[in-house]
Amino acid sequence: MATIKACIFDLDGVIVDTAVYHYRSWKRLANELGFDFTEHQNEQLKGVSRVRSLELILGWGGITKTPEEQEELATRKNNWYVELINQMTPAEILPGAREFLEACRATGLKTALGSASKNSGTILNKVGIANLFDAVVDGNKVSKPKPDPEVFLKGAEELGVTPADCVVFEDAIAGVEAAKNGGMKAVGIGSPEILTEADLVIAGLNEMTLERLNNL
Repeated sequence: MATIKACIFDLDGVIVDTAVYHYRSWKRLANELGFDFTEHQNEQLKGVSRVRSLELILGWGGITKTPEEQEELATRKNNWYVELINQMTPAEILPGAREFLEACRATGLKTALGSASKNSGTILNKVGIANLFDAVVDGNKVSKPKPDPEVFLKGAEELGVTPADCVVFEDAIAGVEAAKNGGMKAVGIGSPEILTEADLVIAGLNEMTLERLNNL
């Protein structure tokens, strides 16, 4: 039986919630293009790449753009998003996240970030927890989106542990699937009705303890 040696965390929805900044940036873009973008539509973009998100938004607005124009729009949106996350503070860490990360490290568990975001380094520095991760694997290091397990497998590799020794913390169905596809345990953050493949589902890291971790 494998013993847990490492925890790998998704970023958005697990450690911080930057969805509001994505929403505000996409909404600004849609408004500049002459139509509105709703929070309900924004929910459909969670875990979706920037390129695919733009395709969906343009579709909702009934707008056609060339690949070159789409690239320019995606870059403009990302620049606005980066401006917003550069204003983040430690107050935006989700409840229990810092405490659980510190508890893991105090007991000798290795920690890694496994996120599709290309801005994860900026976010971790702004909220003041970059020092709590032994490895950061994000969109700058991987190319395959979840549910492909690439991001988590690379995290395990950088930590020097086998996938079977890792537990992944994820809030998205595709993320939980990625963990399972990589041969890892998965703790879902959210609803048990949605994250059905997870080994354990909790509302947030404030509900996670080392005891519950070991019981996996």
